[in-house]
Amino acid sequence: MRGAILFGIVVMLAVTLVPTLRSVLAQRSDTAALQQSIAAQRESVSSLERQAALWKDPDYIEVQARQRLKFVRIGDRAYTVVDPTRDALKQATAPAPVVSAPLANDASPWYGKLWQSVQIADRPAAGLPQKQ
Repeated sequence: MRGAILFGIVVMLAVTLVPTLRSVLAQRSDTAALQQSIAAQRESVSSLERQAALWKDPDYIEVQARQRLKFVRIGDRAYTVVDPTRDALKQATAPAPVVSAPLANDASPWYGKLWQSVQIADRPAAGLPQKQ
């Protein structure tokens, strides 16, 4: 009898404590995930602050304008070197597709033109050059 009562008390304690322990463990894992997120955001903020400090320097702004926007000072000369092999490679790889689709028949009434445009748009190769 005493064993059954003791067993019942242990079961009641387990039923009471297990959900509490689960929530504590879940909260700890959530806290760890949030701390990692905060650390990543702090790194991102510090990186952005370093970039902002760079953009306050006029010399850095000048270098960026020269590199990115191809700006030059008054009196300077800018040269652009074009690689002819790169253009030849682009032309040799594939012909550029035609941008516009063939036109509908002008002699048709407006509803005929509408239907023809629907049929032309339905063709997947309407704008591509035809193979011979």
